[in-house]
Amino acid sequence: MKPHAAARGRGLMKVSLGLCLTIAATGLASVAPAVGSSGGSTYEPPAAAAPAGPIKVTRHVRQGNAVQVKGKLGQRRRAVRLQRRTRGGWETVDRAMTGRRGGFRTSWEPRRAGSYRLRLRVSRGSARSAASSERLPRVHVYRRAQATWYGPGLYGNRTACGQTLTPDTVGVAHKTLPCGTRVRFRYRGRSAVAKVIDRGPFRAGTDWDLTSALKDRLGFLGSGSIWSSR
Repeated sequence: MKPHAAARGRGLMKVSLGLCLTIAATGLASVAPAVGSSGGSTYEPPAAAAPAGPIKVTRHVRQGNAVQVKGKLGQRRRAVRLQRRTRGGWETVDRAMTGRRGGFRTSWEPRRAGSYRLRLRVSRGSARSAASSERLPRVHVYRRAQATWYGPGLYGNRTACGQTLTPDTVGVAHKTLPCGTRVRFRYRGRSAVAKVIDRGPFRAGTDWDLTSALKDRLGFLGSGSIWSSR
């Protein structure tokens, strides 16, 4: 190749390469807008979905107060139903909608003392979509009652339900509840479950007679008000 032809060829290659770089830069600029540039589009990544958080439930409630259920499901604008278990299935006791960040709050005021199974029923955003269920811890509702205790001097004797009474026997006496009925008691923040093992108490105006072991477990002083699930 002649010297002047080679020089002209190198010149053409430089021009072509420059055009290619200019076209490539223009194409990239049209695809990816400048972030934060004056007069240009600002790219903002989509906000992440709010994470689901723990669901808080008031597990021990005195009769006349409401069970509070609140938390975060991570989905906004979802219908939430608080339901309790009944003999016929699940009954809705309160409704709510999740907020902008997925939070919600529901409540239910039980009419009677007892232990209840609850769940949350959450819609999936479409009327045709099946709802999801979130099982909640069992809730205990207590009524105020009067109680005494017994034991010393009776150890070794048979109770009315056929059990031998000892210092370690955790049980309770009641006038009418069937033997073996489970009752939950609460006293100054302590809880304990005991079965009906005997008949009594025989003091007027008193609902329960606790064994000494149950009294100690609750820290009960011996006579006075206590909270019971029956």
